[in-house]
Amino acid sequence: MTDSDERSPAPDGAYDAILLVSFGGPEGPDDVMPFLENVLRGRNVPRERMLEVSEHYNAFGGVSPINEQCRHLLAAMREDFAANGLDLPIYWGNRNWHPMLADTIGEMKADGVQRALAFVTASTGSYSSCRQYREDIEKAREVVGPGAPVIDKLRLFYNHPDFVDANGRGLAEAIAKIPEERRTDLRIAFTAHSIPVSMSDSSDYKQQLTELSGLVAAQNGYDSSHWDLVYQSRSGPPQIPWLDPDICDHLRSLKEDGTSDVIVMPIGFVSDHMEVLYDLDHEAADTCEEIGLQMVRARTVGTDAGFVGMIRKLILERIEGHSPASMGQFPAAPDFCRPGCCPAPRRPTRPAGGARPGGRPAP
Repeated sequence: MTDSDERSPAPDGAYDAILLVSFGGPEGPDDVMPFLENVLRGRNVPRERMLEVSEHYNAFGGVSPINEQCRHLLAAMREDFAANGLDLPIYWGNRNWHPMLADTIGEMKADGVQRALAFVTASTGSYSSCRQYREDIEKAREVVGPGAPVIDKLRLFYNHPDFVDANGRGLAEAIAKIPEERRTDLRIAFTAHSIPVSMSDSSDYKQQLTELSGLVAAQNGYDSSHWDLVYQSRSGPPQIPWLDPDICDHLRSLKEDGTSDVIVMPIGFVSDHMEVLYDLDHEAADTCEEIGLQMVRARTVGTDAGFVGMIRKLILERIEGHSPASMGQFPAAPDFCRPGCCPAPRRPTRPAGGARPGGRPAP
């Protein structure tokens, strides 16, 4: 398989299509188990655990909102492109559910696409949020075979000014829901998907999330004494260390410390998909109700006009050679990842009679 780390950029920005790449999710009860089998393939997760996870989706009618959110984002991108004179067709393919990447890339080949730019709906870098998507794209190209378009992934965007601003607006909207006299004492819990500590140690995932959280908080006048980066959606064998603290444990600690108001903001996600709805709007909200902590959940960027405009600007960076925009202490992420970055984690084997994986897959 060709490693896109080593690929040269297209000469003269010669791209003729855009590919939106997302995780995918079931769109009905009959989709749930096949979807989970796709997500968990090769992970040695017991069938009974998959059935347990499926109930989280069944509680929402077997439908994850992520595909519909991608449709809204596609529509917003097309409108923004048309309004700003960017004449490129946009395709959409998912990692784990229809429209699958191989099917979409086959469609692109049939349409005569030669080279495309992929926008992946993940702002930060780790194996699961960056390299794995690039690997999935290359595997899909192999399935399509000769003539499959070459596809280059757009860079990470966690510190792009427009992304920070879009998140900042979401936080401002949440702050406005708290009585003014209580805003100086509120706490902000920025959440992201937990990953194994070993995966975090081989990437800049935690540093990038910390940087983004600080920039968004500062945009609203809050320093580091008012916010924390916490995690949700842990999965995997309990003997394997993952990033913590967990959001619900953190909420209990805040209450013990005398906090009255907390804003929970899913900074590690770009849309309100299933994990946001289940882990935050259900589990975290229930925890706050149980302990008497006032919680406001901030929105994700979704189809915020600034976020959609950022996607166009990332494309123009590559096509027209615009200077990459960034803010904060780190430079803009490179267009092409360095060889060997964010390596795949080593999958632990399940000991006989041992612990079962917990948690849920990503959205």
